[in-house]
Amino acid sequence: MLFKRQRLTVECFKLTARRASAYAGRGTPCLGIRRETINAWERRAPLAPGHVKKLTKNGIKVLIQPSNRRAFPIQDYISAGATVQEDLSPAQLILSVKQVPIEQLIPNKTYAFFSHTIKAQQDNMDMLDTILHRKIRLIDYEKIVNDDGKRLVMFGKWAGYAGFIDILHGLGLRLLALGHHTPFLHIALAHNYSDSHMAINAVRDCGYEIALNRLPRSLGPLVFVFTGSGNVSQGAQELFEHLPHEFVDATTLPQVAQKGQLNKIYGCVVTRQDHMIRKAGGRYDKEEFTKHPERYVSKFASEIAPYASVIVNGVYWGVNTPRLITIPDTKHLLTPKSHRLDVPGCPSLPHRLIAICDISADPGGSIEFMQDCTTIDKPFNIYDADFNKTTDSFDIPSGCLVCSIDNMPAQMPVEATEQFGNLILPYVVDMLNCSTDQNFNKLQCRDEIKRAIITSDGELTPNYKYIADLRLEQNTSHHKAKIMASGNKRVLLLGAGMVSDPVANYYSKQEKVNLTVATDSQMDGQRLSNVGDNINSVVVDVNKEPDVINDLIAKHDLVISLLPYTHHAGIAKLCIKNKTNMVTSSYISPELQALDEEAQRAEITVMNESGLDPGIDHMLAAEVFDRVHDAGGKITSFISFCGGLPAPEASDNALRYKFSWSPKGVLLALMNPARYLKNGKIVDIKGEGGVLDDIYPIDFMPGFNLLGYANRDSTKYASIYGIEGECKTLLRGTLRYEGFVEAIKALRTVGLLSHDRKDVLNPMQGPDLTWKQITAALMNQNMDVFPDQLRNVVAEKLGKGKKREIAALEELGLFSDVVAERHSNPLDTLVPHLAKQLAYEKGERDIVILNHDIIAQKSSGIKEKHRISLVAYGEPNGFSAMARTVGYTTAIVSHMVLNGEIQRKGMIRPIFKEVYRPALRRLQDFGITATTKTTTLG
Repeated sequence: MLFKRQRLTVECFKLTARRASAYAGRGTPCLGIRRETINAWERRAPLAPGHVKKLTKNGIKVLIQPSNRRAFPIQDYISAGATVQEDLSPAQLILSVKQVPIEQLIPNKTYAFFSHTIKAQQDNMDMLDTILHRKIRLIDYEKIVNDDGKRLVMFGKWAGYAGFIDILHGLGLRLLALGHHTPFLHIALAHNYSDSHMAINAVRDCGYEIALNRLPRSLGPLVFVFTGSGNVSQGAQELFEHLPHEFVDATTLPQVAQKGQLNKIYGCVVTRQDHMIRKAGGRYDKEEFTKHPERYVSKFASEIAPYASVIVNGVYWGVNTPRLITIPDTKHLLTPKSHRLDVPGCPSLPHRLIAICDISADPGGSIEFMQDCTTIDKPFNIYDADFNKTTDSFDIPSGCLVCSIDNMPAQMPVEATEQFGNLILPYVVDMLNCSTDQNFNKLQCRDEIKRAIITSDGELTPNYKYIADLRLEQNTSHHKAKIMASGNKRVLLLGAGMVSDPVANYYSKQEKVNLTVATDSQMDGQRLSNVGDNINSVVVDVNKEPDVINDLIAKHDLVISLLPYTHHAGIAKLCIKNKTNMVTSSYISPELQALDEEAQRAEITVMNESGLDPGIDHMLAAEVFDRVHDAGGKITSFISFCGGLPAPEASDNALRYKFSWSPKGVLLALMNPARYLKNGKIVDIKGEGGVLDDIYPIDFMPGFNLLGYANRDSTKYASIYGIEGECKTLLRGTLRYEGFVEAIKALRTVGLLSHDRKDVLNPMQGPDLTWKQITAALMNQNMDVFPDQLRNVVAEKLGKGKKREIAALEELGLFSDVVAERHSNPLDTLVPHLAKQLAYEKGERDIVILNHDIIAQKSSGIKEKHRISLVAYGEPNGFSAMARTVGYTTAIVSHMVLNGEIQRKGMIRPIFKEVYRPALRRLQDFGITATTKTTTLG
């Protein structure tokens, strides 16, 4: 191997010598080598002293800036014939490895370096603008390619070497933190070795211990997956081969991960044809993929990554190229599961995937969650998929070790410089011939170099005009970037009721997010604006100003609608029109469901039912269902009850209930029909309060003295939850305190729950009426009837033994001389009265109670009962329990959509593992936590 490298170098020198006479410029050809200043670890140079010596011997003057950081001593360059000086302005061509600081760019010069501009990378656009302004001709090493598009100049192999060494070191640290001592712990970081030979010896020593069966059995078989077939991947594989190893095919990974041996490491090299499939069907076609990568999807995350212990990623990622692992994918890959050998006294790993070495270092690229590169001095972090964030804490129980250093080869600077110089040397004269005094169209250089010229004469060259288009797309609403100058994402909150307060509170603490509150009340908007500096408000009437709402939606990345549910379909249509994601806490209505296909075509997410009930109830249920199904079991019964109530100490009224907003919704819900499944048979309950005649006994939390009744159509959730055909009892219901039903039935009997118009309740006719008079009228009595006689009439209507009901009506003031606020029908007249009578007083708090009883049958035939319970209290003079559970859930789920953690399209609910697991974990930060008790049934 070493002999071949030396021979290649000699050939390069000969070629350079032959081409030196072809220099097309005036005077002595002169190139400059600048010092690397991008960071303290950059010790590479574009040319080694041996390369410089050959150039100077062939009549090329070489200027080099002094640097004590460079891996080669400056004296070696002097000995090679270079001139050391700070000023490089005499040079026609200036070489560097990494980007040049803006203030150091010399006008009208030709520069060659890795510019990282070809994808319109935001961090380097100021530099590109300066290059254009100063009429610099820029050659990008990355674009020096042959006719087939294959790169000719790169550090790839050494990136692979350094990356593989680093990930072995990190693997040792991570496994130790999880309770496993391994031979990997004895491998240092790449920059701690003077050359690759020392690193290889360390890898071999580690391999010797592995061959002696010194890996903990609890780890199970270790599988390294290498992506790509280029120099980066090949470099990593070269070092991997110094371990006791066996390469396997991707199709055998499931068997290897389960039954592989423990005295060796398994490797799998994955190329595009292993995981890229056409959306329209058919086999992978290289030529088509190169031209139209958007026609393909990757099955890497579903069919390869689940069996990997370590992923070494070395693939190039283009903007339209399918990702290897999306953010939602990580939530599946990093979900704790049982897959390791159970060894007494030894901890099992939470999930198979332990580490990712993303040598490609492309933020937001093929490994989507990798948004920021690591550095040589801080090479690792742990990615927690449930919170979509990284931490430096190696000992967190779940998460994936990540190493993604964007200058990996800088850790092996001597060998990396020598190889790079060998590759670039044959093109030095060609690049010298690209000095800015030469006309771009008449350059005397090989096509490989001309194709790599990004800028010339103050403009992007024809092959790179697209960069301007990319920049435009990234800064206009056409591409839906919608990023303000601050770089912040923009969220539109429609509605400013009490549930909105926790949403505003949550977003006030999120970095790089601006929240706009749109409401018809300036006071409410100002209330929420005061929560955080990143929150502003606008006054708009959703009923009267649809154009304004449309413009707001178009300018935001996400819409959260906390408006009454009747508005959601209209808002969804505008979101589809503007291709803006949307989140609500309300049920998916038939009108919303009808928009499902349109939302999918628009490629937007409309996440609904993201509150408490519906919302948290879905997530807690789905978590158990998936766990049971994953173990081969089935669900035979699901009974769920949820209710928002006054805390027990605040429930001392006739209804045992209090209202924090209009009571109308609560009362109307009682008039709905209901349907549920009981022991395999459907139970239908007719409307007009029929649910009050089918009360379900509550045996959980007996201290609360609860009752329950069915809520709408429970049977449809069999298919929604994926338990259709196996579940024989399915009931979703509402919780209330004992006494509620009797009081409501009394109101119904008197006729106060009717929404039929009554002349006596016409607010425009006659004098004011008291509640006693209205009750008398509804009972067909004279309005001046004596109170006692009216009570007797009502008692007779209610039936015998209804003293409790009469007392309830009395307590509610329905026999009083209080003047009523009439609204044409009994129900609308009763609503404002109850809102006043049963309002929360200062310092009182509410409570939310949610309980699931799930009976599951395991694959062995044994039945288990899972009781999941959640109780949350409101904060006196703070957020109510209902506002907290609905508002924070909506905020968390919407933030997940905003960050790309949820990418399913169309009308969806939070019943998917990649949604419910992280959402439930994040709710714990707000004191919203469920408890689970599992018992075996006889």
